[in-house]
Amino acid sequence: MQYRKLGHTDLDVSLICLGTMTWGEQNTEKEAHDQLDYAVDQGINFIDTAEMYPIPVSAETQGRTESYIGTWLDTRPRDEVILATKISGPGVSYLRDYPYRLDRRHIREGLEGSLRRLKTDYVDLYQVHWPDRRTNMFGRLGYTPQDDGDAVPIEETLGALSELVDEGKVRYVGVSNETPWGVMRYLRAAEREGLSQIVSIQNPYHLLNRTFEIGLAEMAHREGTGLLAYSPIAMGVLSGKYLGGAKPEGARLTLYSQLQRYTQPGLDEIVGKYVALAERHGLDPAQMALAFVNSRPFVTSTIIGATTMDQLKSDIASLDVSLSDPVLDGIEEIHDMRPNPCP
Repeated sequence: MQYRKLGHTDLDVSLICLGTMTWGEQNTEKEAHDQLDYAVDQGINFIDTAEMYPIPVSAETQGRTESYIGTWLDTRPRDEVILATKISGPGVSYLRDYPYRLDRRHIREGLEGSLRRLKTDYVDLYQVHWPDRRTNMFGRLGYTPQDDGDAVPIEETLGALSELVDEGKVRYVGVSNETPWGVMRYLRAAEREGLSQIVSIQNPYHLLNRTFEIGLAEMAHREGTGLLAYSPIAMGVLSGKYLGGAKPEGARLTLYSQLQRYTQPGLDEIVGKYVALAERHGLDPAQMALAFVNSRPFVTSTIIGATTMDQLKSDIASLDVSLSDPVLDGIEEIHDMRPNPCP
């Protein structure tokens, strides 16, 4: 296993992070525990979850993923893993009193709920899942100015998070689905007001969406807020299994038609080119896609997710894949044909 520093902290996190959003929906508690056991045995020490998981979200299943992790943690040394979870941004009607915001009260309530389900008294990394304000996220491009209404200022959100750090309930804080403006606002607030500095940005990053490189990669490098890359194979699309309109039995995009972010029109042509490139060089397409993300210097950790043990083993094995110059040149050629078709 390879390890990288989490921001400016003293924590070494595995380059592969175990994502968990299918646990409690597509995966049973036993399967979740089996994945955790195998991952830890392979040297993975970084686990990422969220209070709203599993995905797709529902009031009936909300929090189940954290509970599965909690029953596993109950039987293991707590310091065996570096545990990250997230507090949801506004808009989920069944979380706490609605409407809720990213203010002191709701951040505290969110963390206390996560700690109960996780059966621990602290989390290593507590992340804001998405911004309180109205901005571009979840694949939306083309910013349109809007009235922020009653959005909580970033300074207030960071102040509430910093209190939790001071109390020892959270070790470090991070953001997710953030923009360059948002990241800089967090950094400026920390410097100006002596608050906890964010140590990571969890955003999508994969061969079909490299928008992180445009504005956030430099921040990740210069400010020590490295990328925790989610959906590194675009929810399985980059494996090629959906090419030609295929609907593999039990596959995520087969089961959940509402997950449209990775089913853009005309995607088959570009995905087909990446798959063909991998096959020409004797590579598994999904492992090639993961190896590309793993190799980026601004990436702290690549968050994988698997519904089967075979998928998990293959994803972790991407660490052993080294991309040659011809493969990297081929990736750039395809990217230049149609940059970021699936943001």
